[in-house]
Amino acid sequence: MSQESVVFTSAVFSPQGPATSLTPEQIVPLLVGSTVGEIERELVLQTLSRCQGNRTHAARMLGVSIRTLRNKIRLYSADGTGVHAPAD
Repeated sequence: MSQESVVFTSAVFSPQGPATSLTPEQIVPLLVGSTVGEIERELVLQTLSRCQGNRTHAARMLGVSIRTLRNKIRLYSADGTGVHAPAD
């Protein structure tokens, strides 16, 4: 992910929740130039962070199966991306 994309997606996907003060007209230009994969990765990682690493809860929020989420996490980890560890 490009450094510019990281700044933009971090502004949109804050750990405190969605950027409710931004309208779609403000959010979309921040995402332009990022690939769908980059945006998906950021969304998955931010959702995991918001769920304190609870994969089951994050999968439900994202509307994917736990298996799909685990596969994505495995791919992200293989690429060297830090993934939020589950809370004990």
